[in-house]
Amino acid sequence: MKWDRILVRYGELSTKGRNRRQFTNRLRDNIRFSFEDIPTLQLQAERDRMFLTTDTDADMDKLLHRLPAVFGIQSFSPVAKTEKSIDAMAATTIAILEELETDGKTCKVNVKRSDKSFPHETNEIQHLVASQVLRHFDGLSAKMKEPDYIIKIEILKDAAYISAQTIMGAGGMPVGSNGRSLLMLSGGIDSPVAGYLMLKRGVRLDAIHFHSPPYTSERSLDKVKDLAEKLSHFGATVRLHVIPFTEIQEAIQQQIPKNVSMTTTRRMMLKIADQVREEIAALAIVTGESLGQVASQTLESLTAINEVTTTPVLRPLIAEDKTTIIQIAQEIGTYETSILPYEDCCTIFVPSSPKTKPKLEKVTFYESFETFDERIEKAVSEREVYRFPEKKQKPTFDEFL
Repeated sequence: MKWDRILVRYGELSTKGRNRRQFTNRLRDNIRFSFEDIPTLQLQAERDRMFLTTDTDADMDKLLHRLPAVFGIQSFSPVAKTEKSIDAMAATTIAILEELETDGKTCKVNVKRSDKSFPHETNEIQHLVASQVLRHFDGLSAKMKEPDYIIKIEILKDAAYISAQTIMGAGGMPVGSNGRSLLMLSGGIDSPVAGYLMLKRGVRLDAIHFHSPPYTSERSLDKVKDLAEKLSHFGATVRLHVIPFTEIQEAIQQQIPKNVSMTTTRRMMLKIADQVREEIAALAIVTGESLGQVASQTLESLTAINEVTTTPVLRPLIAEDKTTIIQIAQEIGTYETSILPYEDCCTIFVPSSPKTKPKLEKVTFYESFETFDERIEKAVSEREVYRFPEKKQKPTFDEFL
């Protein structure tokens, strides 16, 4: 089927008031970013919908394949253009339905007659087009309430535009419409899912990862880079800040009793994240913590960890169980990467009996014997920053030889 355009519906954005234009402009910019590889893409934004057009069928297929990953889109429909005649509209409708399953299915025809000079009235158009379509398909019948296919015909000055499919989008808000936050990205299953859910609510993300060579390998870092790359496919760049954490973790092992060492480790990580957050002007820190999942995620542990900052810490998974988190990870394509068996800094030096109810006063007392602040300043200043999606390098002249 040759499609002329794609009709995009905003969904939640349609409920916005005077600032709706700000959200739709953000969605338009995000679509342009997501489809930089389609230079001929044209966008026309209207109050409750947006139209996308391209020059080639191949580019139209790319749009149809990748639009479901763009946040801020409730649904979209490929639209075919045809002449303004009953026969042409019926023929185009038949061509669209021939690519869909019709046996045992139902349909109805809705017509919007924006061009009032068209010689047939709305009800007459619906009846004439539906009659030809139903005669063509033996297994297709008419149904006015909740049909399988709603054939939408809009008659404009230049042509008639027809669609029959409504494809669900990712929903949510356009990325960037709700500020920037810093995601603590460990490499496990949970934190990429937390990042995905915040992106869906329109939050632009930087990510921070704590790397502890030689205890953690380059392959574990590559795994985190891969996860950051996958998150960037949801409509925005993701910068990954890699913190050299070895020196701090070794100091913790030497100074802090083993049963609260994980609490101090998490507190130092949050302190570092807060400094990076301030430097990049982000408004909050995002974690993949789920209440009660591990010793550091009890209410008592979270209270002790949170004590190091007054910055909002957003935990979108706090009330989710592991089964739900895994299901989302599988749906967004991060699960297979997350379960690769490479260690991260949270899985090394794990004590055999960590405190699930650490006493804050004892934790701060143990920490007072070590100069962590200087080590934190050093780690933040020596961090490496990567940007995703990575730009593809053009082949050099030598590579052609």
